[in-house]
Amino acid sequence: MKIDRLISIIMVLLEREKISASQLAEMFEVTRRTIFRDIEAINQAGIPIITYPGVHGGIGIMGEYKIEKRLFTVSDITALLTGLGSMHATMSSEEIMNAMAKVKGLIPEEQIREIELKSNQIVVDPMPWLGNKNLKLNLKDIRTALHERRLLSFQYSDQEGNKTRRKVEPYRLVLKDSNWYLQGYCSSREDFRIFRLSRVTDLELLEEIYTPREFDSSPLTPPDHNKITITLRIDSSLLDLMLELCGEENVEPCGNNKFTVKFPFTDNDFGYQMLLRLGDKCECLEPPHVRAELIQRIKAVLGVYEK
Repeated sequence: MKIDRLISIIMVLLEREKISASQLAEMFEVTRRTIFRDIEAINQAGIPIITYPGVHGGIGIMGEYKIEKRLFTVSDITALLTGLGSMHATMSSEEIMNAMAKVKGLIPEEQIREIELKSNQIVVDPMPWLGNKNLKLNLKDIRTALHERRLLSFQYSDQEGNKTRRKVEPYRLVLKDSNWYLQGYCSSREDFRIFRLSRVTDLELLEEIYTPREFDSSPLTPPDHNKITITLRIDSSLLDLMLELCGEENVEPCGNNKFTVKFPFTDNDFGYQMLLRLGDKCECLEPPHVRAELIQRIKAVLGVYEK
């Protein structure tokens, strides 16, 4: 007898006036006999169950027992369904459908259509249009490793393209700025590390079980070293992006459909690549050493094409 199923059945009965045993059996993918055993266990636990005979009958909780009938508001359930819908990258379709069916079981019948419409108004899709086809498979294996506390082995490429084999205790998956990251304890480095999944290949889910270490679950943030503020002049086509990245207080108009931006910049290869991706819509005004480095990199790219 699964305790999570019993709790879910209680939540459904609290929300609805009555529901048939067949509906509950279909909702939780068990037999009617199992549902009747669960109902008896709930009744013995002190929650008064009442049965309604006839064609339109069913199972319910005595009305006097329901001090507060509505466990969730429309907004609450809409948020739950929206969140579940966004998890298709890390959960199988069957898992999502089962979870969504259980949540929908909490919806008052007269509000089902309204909530379904609202939950479909926002779609969160973290998967890229194009990209690594193995990413979804890796996410599935990493999720299994997280749940079962199993070690992972994979080949990892650093920013310079150097490849090393790693054995890692996985602790958390993070989706940040459209990229997936794995936080875990690397046995070869004897420390916690952050791995970008786009650089992970040949991932293996090992049978070895690990004992969890103390893990810092604070939000994922970039290191402070090499962090400086630079001044950019941007075209208006980049305005929305800069408002999102820097905030309105750091963006000012400077005429001719241009804006100056105080931009938080990481003074490394990643930072320069990010600025170069903005093309001719962005110019670094200062500091001089960042501007000079950008000019040098642009000349190097031009040299490749002039050959």
